[in-house]
Formats: sequence, structure tokens, C-alpha cells
Amino acid sequence: MSEDLKKYFKESVIKVNRDGSESKNSKLLYEGHDYIAVLTEADEIVYYNTHHINSFTENTKQKVDFDNVVPENFKEAENFNDLLKLLKYHWVKINHGHSEAVKGVICEVKDDTVHMVSNEEFVRIPLFHVHYVSYWSKN
Repeated sequence: MSEDLKKYFKESVIKVNRDGSESKNSKLLYEGHDYIAVLTEADEIVYYNTHHINSFTENTKQKVDFDNVVPENFKEAENFNDLLKLLKYHWVKINHGHSEAVKGVICEVKDDTVHMVSNEEFVRIPLFHVHYVSYWSKN
């Protein structure tokens, strides 16, 4: 990804991956080595694995209508794996809207998998298949 995404999309409303199930109007918060973070209109922070980003769509008529303030519990890390480690013990949604969506608590992050507790199940997800992770900014 470009090092200038934040500068390019400053004050813009964007959608990641156009009109897919995970696409929402959002504001770019951060660009890491292999992920980006956005804040949605519903105050949800979404961390996208850049390997799974197909496109960015900018609404040229709509202005940013949500706060320019980065939420207190916003997490940032050098890379996606380290970010997931920061989200350990947080309630998150992984790949929400996909057939392999999981809601639960991250309990462990390995080099190639993330482990979650979801209801009464222990789920292991290969990191490559994690398209994005989201959680609410106002916890």
C-alpha cells in the first residue's frame, strides 16, 4: 500500500472494497505496514488486512460527518499480527458478513493463526484468511 493514503484521503469519506458486505462509509485513521484502520459512521473501528483490499472508493460529494478525534481505545501496531496481539481479550468480529464470520474474544495470536472463543467454541483461524477485524470504539 502507498505510504500516502492518509494524506490522500484526508477529510474524505471512503469505502473499502466498494459495495461488498464489509464496505461501510468510513474515515481513514491509520496505515500500518500491512493493514489500515478506519472509523465507521457507527463508531466501529475496522482493521483491514491490506492483502484483501481490492479497492478504495471516495465519495466526492459527501463530507466527513463524524468526529476528527481518534477514539481513546484505538490500537495501532507495526503490522497486522502485532495489532491482533493488542486486541487480545477484546470482543471483536472477524470477517463479519462473510460465510466464515466469527464473533468472540481473541485469546491467543500465533505467527500464523488467531485463536478465539466464540460462544462455547474454540476457533482457530489462519491469519491469511482474516480479511478484517472490527470492534466498537466506545467500549
